[in-house]
Amino acid sequence: MAEIEIRLPKMGESVTEATITYWLKEVGDTVELDEPLVEVATDKVDNELPSEAKGVLVKKLYEKNDVVQVGEVIAIISTGGATDKPTPVATAQPAVAAAKTAVAEKAAVATVAAVEVGKNGPSGKFYSPLVRSIAKEEGISMSQLETIEGTGENSRVTKKDILNYIQNGGAKVAVTTAAPKVEVVKQTAPSTNGAVAKEHKAPEVALWEGDELMEMDRMRKLIADHMVMSKHTSPHVTSYVEADVTNIVLWREKIKDSFFKKEKEKLTFTPIFIEAIVKAIKDFPMINISVSGNNIIKRKSINVGMATALPSGNLIVPVIKNADQLNLVGLTKQVNSLADRARNNKLSPDDIQGGTYTVTNVGTFGNVMGTPIINQPQVAIMALGAIRKMPAVIETPFGDTIGIRHKMFLSHAYDHRVVDGALGGQFVRRVADYLEQFDMNREL
Repeated sequence: MAEIEIRLPKMGESVTEATITYWLKEVGDTVELDEPLVEVATDKVDNELPSEAKGVLVKKLYEKNDVVQVGEVIAIISTGGATDKPTPVATAQPAVAAAKTAVAEKAAVATVAAVEVGKNGPSGKFYSPLVRSIAKEEGISMSQLETIEGTGENSRVTKKDILNYIQNGGAKVAVTTAAPKVEVVKQTAPSTNGAVAKEHKAPEVALWEGDELMEMDRMRKLIADHMVMSKHTSPHVTSYVEADVTNIVLWREKIKDSFFKKEKEKLTFTPIFIEAIVKAIKDFPMINISVSGNNIIKRKSINVGMATALPSGNLIVPVIKNADQLNLVGLTKQVNSLADRARNNKLSPDDIQGGTYTVTNVGTFGNVMGTPIINQPQVAIMALGAIRKMPAVIETPFGDTIGIRHKMFLSHAYDHRVVDGALGGQFVRRVADYLEQFDMNREL
């Protein structure tokens, strides 16, 4: 009877750990090769991990909500056949237990104050959910966390690093003091004019009779944190342009059936719009940038993220890598594949990383226009409004006339730290120009 170790696989270039969210099999259950075994979540995406062997699950080394490092053994499968269902193995975490005991002894005469630790520190370091959770429980402030020398990728602080810090007496227990419930003012690095930044805490909201209290799911919490961070990071400005897309509507209607027969893919408007955006990015490469401190990173790759609504109502942004190297057929295949995998929870962490510009189609919900929030660390995002039949003035060699045209609004939000109104406005106008100049006689 052989025993096979199932390890947490590498899930992307910057992904070093994942959280066990749900075991699809219990100890004693028979597992087929490539059958989903466990669901895990990273900071980027949720995934089902398939079994690497056929047999019986005899041991689970981690339970729900445990955080696991890439490469660690999470389960053992016996290939010797069915066995009696044993008692699940409890996950022992002596390092965490020892650290908590040490802190508890120090806190014998003091009450530990809850310490709120953000996702990113003043230095720009990223702190994983596990590290933030331990810091909060043990009363470690952000300033203390910033002093810990990280051994992870890009000097990231790992679970081992913070536990070593605690065991070496680094955690300082704070005595609870009365604090305002609604607003907290923290001393931060002064701005260029010497003013001290003010951080606001959301007010507590009372429950009324008949109200239903629902906890945010994990993905909604991540989205909320990311959106607030983006608005805090970038001063948003939005420019609007109305585009006449009559030629595109008529061309797509004419070509979509033959396109499906030839390519076995449905031709939507999205790849056509992305094609125009990519052309405009090549004309205005300073839209395809990121900000790092006081430096600007000019991206060579054009990787377009497309915001996709999930059945749960949440939003995810899979990325079309090197979109400038794809023709319309290639873009269509990528758009359809990523959208399908998103709806079926089959995206990998790599599928949603590396974007340099994002597109969101608010017209899908019948919205005419929107004010999208920048997907950090990008500096711009475009919202595509609904296509509507509108009366419009048509200029002809024989004079002006009124006709029915298909029109839509493009909303371009950009980071005003590095994208001025001229560049932001010219870019969205160029996208509209490419859409309006679409060749109705174009062949695939």
